[in-house]
Amino acid sequence: MSDSILKDKNIILGVTGSISCYKSIDLASKLMQLGANVYVILSDSAQQFVSALTFTSITHLPVVTEMFNENSKFSVEHVALAEMADLILISPATANTIAKLAHGFSDDSLTTTVLATKAPVIVAPAMDANMYDNPIVQSNISMLETRGFTMAGPNYGRMASGLEGWGRLLETEEVISHINLKLGEHGDLEGCKIVVSAGGTSEPIDPVRVITNRSSGKMGYSIAIAALERGAQVSLISASNSLPDPLGIKVSHVETVSQMRDSVLLECSDADAVIMAAAISDYRVKEVADNKIKKQEDQNMSIELVQNEDFLQEIPENVKKVGFAAETENLEQNAIKKLNTKNLEFIVANDVTVEGAGFAVDTNKVSIIDKSGTITDYPLQSKYDVANIILDKLIQIIKSQN
Repeated sequence: MSDSILKDKNIILGVTGSISCYKSIDLASKLMQLGANVYVILSDSAQQFVSALTFTSITHLPVVTEMFNENSKFSVEHVALAEMADLILISPATANTIAKLAHGFSDDSLTTTVLATKAPVIVAPAMDANMYDNPIVQSNISMLETRGFTMAGPNYGRMASGLEGWGRLLETEEVISHINLKLGEHGDLEGCKIVVSAGGTSEPIDPVRVITNRSSGKMGYSIAIAALERGAQVSLISASNSLPDPLGIKVSHVETVSQMRDSVLLECSDADAVIMAAAISDYRVKEVADNKIKKQEDQNMSIELVQNEDFLQEIPENVKKVGFAAETENLEQNAIKKLNTKNLEFIVANDVTVEGAGFAVDTNKVSIIDKSGTITDYPLQSKYDVANIILDKLIQIIKSQN
């Protein structure tokens, strides 16, 4: 099973005095579950909302609550934490903390740690809408961005004051996406452009009805996110309407096979590899009705279908191609036939009738078949882990041929 990019990373989590502090408890827990070592620094104001004991119980590590602590395990806390940090995250970050960082103040444990580190720093603002919109705050944020800080959010929404506007702290999953993106900037796919297709295409019958399939797009999205976290430039061609666009990824939304073809070919013009995880319709309606087809009593209806063209052969030869075979029978035979006819580097095959390996689930059980005919079977695991297995094999091919 592939490890999270956060495994064994030292994350310094700075928590400052916002009512949204409660989200930081969940954030610390999720980071721990992903394998990170989470060292929390609580500002004086934050301690009015949450306690050090809460974070100690979650992280199983000491929490810094004051600038000078003779009982600390760190000889000089801000220096020790600054040097060990793989990344510093301030979530939530108040207007006051942002102002101090922008102007180089170092009057508490958090600001001194930030000034002493060479690790990347992510700041997740949280404040009332009128405060966030204030030109002074915006100037301070711009100053931090100019100096290499990464701003994560905020979101638009309802505040504790009852106002609505920009200033709401990002949700935990969104903050973690920012962390993964920053940590993966210089991964083993750095310098590579990967195109990924995802979801199930749909072909119109009339303005109301379509021919489609059960693909949710989750496998393709997992591949795109994993590739991004390993440093790749990722273009995602999505035929899915149910999944949010991943942070940091160029997403092109399509519906039909024709639209999928145009977007894939465009993005592949300067790509290193394409991973076709989308479930592409084999057929389309020969003549699409201009108006909704009405039901007629005592009559059956037939629709004439024509085959969609396979556009994989139009992709430039220098682009490494990886395909998928979702089957219900004769898995290996059908996958090998597809592998050979489409000239793929390897194919990822799965039996969608197997529990946990079908559509709209977060897990998959696959077999990978390469050009030599070697078949490698993998156990049921998360689609993110399957994505990293696919990328492990792809990077070997890219490196060997370069």
